[in-house]
Amino acid sequence: MTEYIFPPAEIPSVAVRGSTQRYAVSRIFCVGRNYAAHAREMGGDPSREAPFYFSKPASALTPSGSTVPYPPRTQNLHHEMELVVAIGAPLFRAATEQAQAAVWGYATGLDMTRRDLQAQAKAAGQPWDTAKGFEHSAVIGELVCASELGDMGRGAISLAVNGQLRQQGDLADMIWRVPELVANLSQFYHLAPGDLIYTGTPEGVGAVQPGDIITGAIEGLGEIRLTIAAPE
Repeated sequence: MTEYIFPPAEIPSVAVRGSTQRYAVSRIFCVGRNYAAHAREMGGDPSREAPFYFSKPASALTPSGSTVPYPPRTQNLHHEMELVVAIGAPLFRAATEQAQAAVWGYATGLDMTRRDLQAQAKAAGQPWDTAKGFEHSAVIGELVCASELGDMGRGAISLAVNGQLRQQGDLADMIWRVPELVANLSQFYHLAPGDLIYTGTPEGVGAVQPGDIITGAIEGLGEIRLTIAAPE
C-alpha cells in the first residue's frame, strides 16, 4: 500500500444528470477564439486558421450554483459561456469521422478569465496560465450523455449577468465544430476518458463584479449559475 506524506487531493469530478455516478476529470483543454464574432471583438482574425488550445488544472473545476470569491491580482474578471465536451473513449491521431464516437457527453461551462492579466501576458509573449488557470475558473453544469442529445451541432447559447443579457449565439456559429476539434486535439494528445474540452465562447464577453450573479444556458443542456462574492 502506498504511503503519502500528505493526504492526496480528492479526484475532481462532475455530476451526471440522472445518475449517482460522477465523471472523474484528469485534464481540461480549452479552445481559443472559436466563434468568429468573438475573435473579432478580441482583435483576432475569424478565418479558419488551425485551432489553438490552452489548459486549466482539473482542480479549477467548480460546480454550477457555487458562490466564489472575486480572484486576487485582477481588476477585470470576465465571463465566457461555453459548451463543454467530455471524452469517453481513447483517441489518438483520429480522423474527423471517428471523433464524434469518442464524445461521451456535454455540459454547460464558464471559462472565467482575468482579462487584464491575459492582456499583459499577450503583450509580453508570455503564457496565459495566471489569467486562465486560477481557482474556480472552470465552472461546469451537469454532464448529459451524448446519446440523449446527438452531436450538438446547433442550439442556442446565452449568458446574462444580473438578468441582463450579455452573450447570445448558436453552437452552429462555431468556426470549428465538436468533431473537428476533438480530431484536431487528438493529433497532439492521447485523449481518454477524464478529458474535458471547453469549446470556445460567443461574442459579448465582459467584466463582472462582486455581488454579480451569472446565469447561462445552452439549448438541451439547461442552465449554469455562478455568484461572485467579495475578494478573500
